Amino acid sequence: MSEKDVIVDAMVEGGKASGGPPIGPALGPTGVNIFQVVTKINEITQPFAGLKVPVKIIVNPNDKSFEVEVGTPPTSALILKEVGVAKGSGEPSTNIVGNLTLDQIKNIAKGKASDLSALSMKSAVLIISGTCGQMGVTIEGKRAKEFQAEVQEGTWDAQLDEPLRE
Repeated sequence: MSEKDVIVDAMVEGGKASGGPPIGPALGPTGVNIFQVVTKINEITQPFAGLKVPVKIIVNPNDKSFEVEVGTPPTSALILKEVGVAKGSGEPSTNIVGNLTLDQIKNIAKGKASDLSALSMKSAVLIISGTCGQMGVTIEGKRAKEFQAEVQEGTWDAQLDEPLRE
């Protein structure tokens, strides 16, 4: 009977993974070199510094080899980074914590393209703006529902006529 690969899923701050929980205790029983795993995670998550990112570590317990796969940060984390605040509004209908430009929303959409069900930039922007509305973030100075209505009416079509994926 052969042992199967061990898969460890964790959320880590970009570039700041450590051998402590949740990674160290989960990998300890596999016998893999935890220092090497943490170094690899930090190397590939460096572009996401300041953001929590999902990481999947796949370990072959037989030869102690490993792979690291990095997911994209949650949409809400990308929005907070763009706005420059630590957390969203607890009262999004009355308390606005920031504003994003259409270009910032498009950048978030491109970063999340592989995770979104959207096939066009227009539909991706509608999805991202919905998250903004839940967090108390306006788009181009407008509340999310107002911005979404304009997008659906075609007001922003010229700016949204570009591919979502390269």
